[in-house]
Amino acid sequence: MKYNIEKLWREHSLKNAELNSRRVFLKNAGISLGALALGSFLPGCKTPGMQEKALDLNPLMPKSPHFAAKAKSVIYIHMAGAPSQFELFDFKPELNKLNGMDCPPSLLAGKKFAFIRGIPKMLGNQAQFEQVGDSGAWVSENLPHFKKVVDEVSFLRGIHTDQFNHAPAQIMMHSGSAIIGRPSLGSWATYGLGSENQNLPGFVVLTSGGVNPDAGKQVWGSGFLPSVYQGVQCRSSGDPVLFLNNPENTTRDIRKLSINAINDVNKLTYDEFKDPETVSRISQYEMAFRMQMSVPEVMDISSEPESIHKLYGTEPGKESFANNALLARKLVEKGVRFVQLFDWGWDAHGVSRDTSLGIGLKNKCRETDKPVAALLLDLKQRGLLDETLVIWGGEFGRTPMQENRNGVSQVYAGRDHHPNAFTMWMAGGGIKQGESHGETDEIGYEPTRDKKSIHDIHATILNQLGFDHEQFTHEFQGRRFRLTDVEGRVIKSIIT
Repeated sequence: MKYNIEKLWREHSLKNAELNSRRVFLKNAGISLGALALGSFLPGCKTPGMQEKALDLNPLMPKSPHFAAKAKSVIYIHMAGAPSQFELFDFKPELNKLNGMDCPPSLLAGKKFAFIRGIPKMLGNQAQFEQVGDSGAWVSENLPHFKKVVDEVSFLRGIHTDQFNHAPAQIMMHSGSAIIGRPSLGSWATYGLGSENQNLPGFVVLTSGGVNPDAGKQVWGSGFLPSVYQGVQCRSSGDPVLFLNNPENTTRDIRKLSINAINDVNKLTYDEFKDPETVSRISQYEMAFRMQMSVPEVMDISSEPESIHKLYGTEPGKESFANNALLARKLVEKGVRFVQLFDWGWDAHGVSRDTSLGIGLKNKCRETDKPVAALLLDLKQRGLLDETLVIWGGEFGRTPMQENRNGVSQVYAGRDHHPNAFTMWMAGGGIKQGESHGETDEIGYEPTRDKKSIHDIHATILNQLGFDHEQFTHEFQGRRFRLTDVEGRVIKSIIT
């Protein structure tokens, strides 16, 4: 027997409507919609109960930070696997003099390494360096395009972490804790600020390099925050979001009717139990419906002019870092609050030719150098760089000595994990241009000046978004948590 599904849904909706009197409908819908409208016009209004009611209905509505923000959005570029600072930004002439010599035992005593065994050899810079730009920053031959934009960034040297394995270090880098279950940086940002575009997610994740980061989707999870704030993973080829399209033989009208019916039940459940996850579910159903129209358009790079494709090195229809970099610009241009780019494959241990500092790292640089430089140039020419904070880095650094897994140096040049000192950079969003903060010793082993932690990085990012990181909290299980836990200081020397 064949059923007219659309007709049945309409009959179902009419029956529900009959159960509610006109007076009840006007009372419930009128007050709720009025609160939502007023909340959207007056996001900074602190009238007790009014904004809270609007937020109950739409947890992603725009919200005001603690103070005037320098940045409206963030693009965080994470090179998963931890790129070697010695082949990119940290020129060490003294280390080059020690190249091939046995590592002094004092550098190994009491230290933890992932793979170094026995006495390794010291390893000098495996690339040629030159000073470039007005800032005179040292940049390696592996980054010819980045050299052209080096004066846009502030380098952060001597960053340290307490994790030396990839997964926990990535979780630490993006949530402020190596313990699974804490909200990611992007989730905190959307929790605090909401989204400027109600037809797109506030937090979008784009991955390249063939696989997700070692830590998996934990690095863009919402932890104990409502799940509406977790990152939405999109793709630069095929369907932008998996399972976004309607099932076969299901029209958009039928999908809308089904979502309305489901959310009617969800709203009754929320009124009874006040569980924020119910609000998240309502918001996600409605967002998914709107995304069916908005996401395919913004994720389509084929309409970009040829000059832009040439600038980024993009190829429409291909899954690549270059495509993701261009999408990041399009997304922040459309009001997405936080865009996270993950590129996998930077773990240069030297166990094979393709994972060496000579071949593996050079290949990764060829894939990413041009798009990164293009992103900064493109944002600047559109007037977006001033209000977009761009961050680049890995989860830790690499050692100044050659890796040796069985007490013997590898055939190919490679470096072990090193949490004590590594380099990141920031640009745009109120960050000074052409600056360098912090310093490491002559072999890049330990910070010697302005040592900074992951919590300091997070405090600085939140500051640029308009938040006092010590006051930006969420209560969970009887304790007020924050991204920076009980640590963190804003790195004021790089802020305009």
